[in-house]
Amino acid sequence: MKITALLIAHCSMLICMNAQAQTLPRYLDERVPVEQRIDDALSRMTLDEKIAVIHAQSKFSSAGIKRLGFPDFWTDDGPHGVRPDVLWDEWEQAGQSNDSCVAFPALTCLAATWNPLMARLYGESLGEEALYRGKAMILGPGVNINRTPLGGRNFEYMGEDPWLASRMVIPYIQGLQSKGVAACVKHYALNNDEEYRHQVNVVVSDRALHEIYLPAFKAAVTEAGTWGIMGAYNLYQNQHNCHNNIMLNQILKGDWQYDGVVVSDWGGCHDTEEAIKNGLDMEFGTWTDGLTMGATNAYDSYHLALSYKRLIEEGKYTTKELDDKVRRVLRLFYRTTMQRQKPYGFLCSESHYDAALRIAQEGIVLLKNETSPGLPKGEKLLPLTPEKLELLHRSSHRKGDKTGISVLVVGENAIKMMTVGGGSSSLKVQKEILPLDGLTSYLLHLTSDITIDYARGYVGDTVQSYNGVTVGRSIAENRSAEELLQEAVEKAKSADCVIVFGGLNKSDYQDCEGHDRKEYGLPYGQDRLIESLAKVNKRLVYVNISGNAVAMPWADKVPAIVQGWFIGSEAGEALASVLCGDVNPSGKLPFTWFQQLKDCGAHALSAFPGTWRDDYKIIDEEYKEGIYVGYRWTDKQKIRPLFAFGHGLSYTTFKLEKPIADSRTVNSQITFTVSVTNTGTQAGSETVQLYISDKHASVDRPVKELKAFQKVFLQPGETRDVTLTVVREALSFYDEASSQWKAEPGKFEALIGTASDQISGRCEFELK
Repeated sequence: MKITALLIAHCSMLICMNAQAQTLPRYLDERVPVEQRIDDALSRMTLDEKIAVIHAQSKFSSAGIKRLGFPDFWTDDGPHGVRPDVLWDEWEQAGQSNDSCVAFPALTCLAATWNPLMARLYGESLGEEALYRGKAMILGPGVNINRTPLGGRNFEYMGEDPWLASRMVIPYIQGLQSKGVAACVKHYALNNDEEYRHQVNVVVSDRALHEIYLPAFKAAVTEAGTWGIMGAYNLYQNQHNCHNNIMLNQILKGDWQYDGVVVSDWGGCHDTEEAIKNGLDMEFGTWTDGLTMGATNAYDSYHLALSYKRLIEEGKYTTKELDDKVRRVLRLFYRTTMQRQKPYGFLCSESHYDAALRIAQEGIVLLKNETSPGLPKGEKLLPLTPEKLELLHRSSHRKGDKTGISVLVVGENAIKMMTVGGGSSSLKVQKEILPLDGLTSYLLHLTSDITIDYARGYVGDTVQSYNGVTVGRSIAENRSAEELLQEAVEKAKSADCVIVFGGLNKSDYQDCEGHDRKEYGLPYGQDRLIESLAKVNKRLVYVNISGNAVAMPWADKVPAIVQGWFIGSEAGEALASVLCGDVNPSGKLPFTWFQQLKDCGAHALSAFPGTWRDDYKIIDEEYKEGIYVGYRWTDKQKIRPLFAFGHGLSYTTFKLEKPIADSRTVNSQITFTVSVTNTGTQAGSETVQLYISDKHASVDRPVKELKAFQKVFLQPGETRDVTLTVVREALSFYDEASSQWKAEPGKFEALIGTASDQISGRCEFELK
């Protein structure tokens, strides 16, 4: 009897559910294909509702369709963490207590891992944090090319090479969007200046545009399937990129068949009719007392708001363009806010801190590592193991000395938080382990017979707040630069080892949105400090904290140099683990580290920062170096960089055998196999890099171009075969005469090595 009753109840429930499903409107019925649901929702919307969803209603949100059950759409800045919430109509903090986050390493560090698995982990972790915070779109990642080391926003991007950036951005997007959070890849495109960024009109050849500056964006669209693209502030062919007919209509939505939304950068929309016609879908940040000054809470005054509606009502435009924009926005809604099966979000979880730590550790680059006084012949200064510290101590003190090991840490960047500042990527973190704290904890854990002292050395920027977020211990300083230098030098004389944390910070005119750097050299008198320290103590480690390369005129006087990036919440832990040897460094530079600024093509040709027009309203900046960016330029000019693209050392050694090409061409691709052996005494990772050289091209081509890479982890003595595949497209150049990619038959050479200047094997092949 009970079983019968249960069956009846179950059947009744199924009947009710089926009846309910049948009464659902098509746009809410998940059994209906999405495009049909979009058609149904679009047919139900009023003109006012259509206009409402294509522009902002607050600093970071746009309206949903309340009458139809579509929630509001919330964006937030990335790409390194979820930015703290601001007030509805002001840039100041909302004062919430649950909007702290994990700060992940800056994207220069992610690119330096040369590991797509780390990019996937990054995207997934960030997506979970965004979900918890109720964000449907993260404004990132950034993939603009590092054209000059003076670029203020280079730290947010993935280096100078289009292939590396392309391979790293794909898994980031896929990881983020696997959580139901849209990526908004930025800043499309040619956004290589911060100074006067609204006024820079880029003049660039079609070939350089397609070969250097667009490939990462194309990969984001055609391979990763990004749901969002953010237009750039600058102009291209005299049109702002947030409503640029060539960039948005012809290339993005035409050639690449992009089905997502184009979002304006905040305040990047300048003209109503261009915005209507030239591909902009969602407008943010215009006339809201924000980045583009104007009336407060004036969202109806946006270009895609009442002014657009009036043009439709007056008959100048039909709803054709509007419906295309709304259709894309509805598609975005169904991918995010209307997706009912999203995973759960997490905030500041252990797994996210672990991800931030792993990415940081893999991205830290060991630039130089030589021996120093007190060490056996051939013994490198790093890592600072207890045994090595003891050797250094014995060599620097008289026999019978009873004092313990002494390590001196120098530099403001050892105590300055780097998760705040820098512009839109500034974060409010739950924690940030500072380099001094992380290193102190690590060394005391390694041995109790040690003293860690600190000397400021220089004063840079003592501000520890940004946009209402104030963090960190006070680093105010009243002593003069000379007093600070002398204190550091005196302490260094008796130290067994000196570790300097210097570089740049997130202040204006350094690594920061809104301004470019004014010089290539280190600021705040750091060169003099490092030179002075190197004179009195040869056991010197320099750790550079930055997102850009810097001049190092003293590099030959310092035995060990580490590139430490801006690496987020786990900065101190990550740096200490590498310096002390718990982690074997495996990062590789994602850009060329020039010895001097004139070694960079844009500066050698006086092509940066451009020339003002007579009316001083527009700067024309011609990319005279064309396709010769970074290592392509130094190869062509036979210039030796300080550290080459792809460079990065290890605490172990590797050997690459002669590469072997597979003579069979399958699906228009060719494979190369190279055996890699860890010939050292520690486990570690090496990145095998494959460059292609076109031996007989009809056009001028670079000496070589990166076209494949793979990171491999090996135990001491272990050998593994690494297989690298090159597709036909990788052999192509952009033919300006036909406006198409062209792969010419003929001889090519594959160059395989561990950096762009460390080629160990070559293999010729022919494209028929």
